[in-house]
Amino acid sequence: MFPYMRYELLRVLRNRRFFLLSLGFPLVLYFLIAGPNHNVSNLSGTGLSAPLYYMLGLTSFGTMGAMLSCGGRIAAERDAGWNRQLRITPLSPRAYIAAKVLTAYVMACMSIAALYLAGASLGVSIAAGRWLEMTGLILVALIPLAPLGIALGHHIKADSVGPAIGGSISLLAFLGGTWFPITGHGFLHGVAQELPSYWLVQASHVGLGARAWPAHAWLVIAGWTAALSVVALRSYRRDTGRA
Repeated sequence: MFPYMRYELLRVLRNRRFFLLSLGFPLVLYFLIAGPNHNVSNLSGTGLSAPLYYMLGLTSFGTMGAMLSCGGRIAAERDAGWNRQLRITPLSPRAYIAAKVLTAYVMACMSIAALYLAGASLGVSIAAGRWLEMTGLILVALIPLAPLGIALGHHIKADSVGPAIGGSISLLAFLGGTWFPITGHGFLHGVAQELPSYWLVQASHVGLGARAWPAHAWLVIAGWTAALSVVALRSYRRDTGRA
């Protein structure tokens, strides 16, 4: 398992184009949106500075992209026949999935660090305890997105996985409240609370002084993680079991 994990990490880090686009796109968006408004201390009456608000929103957006990006690499491997080659190795399905999850987390952590540094460059300042609590909850909220990326990679072909991942990220970001807060007690709010992306955004709001997750959040994350892990494992076995 560990040699394969090392191979996956090196392959991602050596792919300069993918690496720069994955980290660079959220950063470019951040500076384009927050840069011109870096002196705004009360964005739209929220009482929050523009650099802080957009840093937290784009952190959730960037980390979702990092986690789901493993699906694109899997689809390319399927197209090249690499999954068939893995059948003759002693690599187990669980080890394969663990390697993909680890690689996705490395990319997500790099995205978090890059956006935190970008926010600090525009004057964002949060108490150390808030930084740590917020980051820990973000990492937990990302857990079910890793098997989702794996499942997409095994079900969708390489020529269409890009739009599928992009559409999934956009939908999750919208329903999670990345671009605007989802409040109240309507239908949209009820649906959003059952999705991991909503609690990913709520995790980032800890940096704004919001309360930590309720018990319902942990149940949502656990339920989606269990369900999507089963789907991802079965998808892998289906692909590698073909003659």
